[in-house]
Amino acid sequence: MAKPIPISLQEHAPVIEIEAAPVAEGLGLAPADFMQLLEDRKITQLCERGTGPDAGLFRASFYYEGKRVRLVVDGTGRVVEGPGAD
Repeated sequence: MAKPIPISLQEHAPVIEIEAAPVAEGLGLAPADFMQLLEDRKITQLCERGTGPDAGLFRASFYYEGKRVRLVVDGTGRVVEGPGAD
C-alpha cells in the first residue's frame, strides 16, 4: 500500500466578499441577474488560495455559459487583478 499524503483542511475558511458588478459585467449580465443566477447555482465558482509569494491573495473564477471571469483579491475582497482592479 502506498504511503498516505497528509492533507490539512481548514475547518473555518475565511469568508471573502467580492463586489458583484465587475463580475456580472464580465459575464455580460446585470448585477441583479448575476446574483439570481448565483443563487440558483447556474454560475460555477472556484476560489484558490495563494501560497508562497501569493500568500494572502485569492483567485476567484466565475463560469457561466462558456464565459469566465477571473480575478485576484486580497483577504478583504479588494480586487488587485482583473475586472474592477484599482
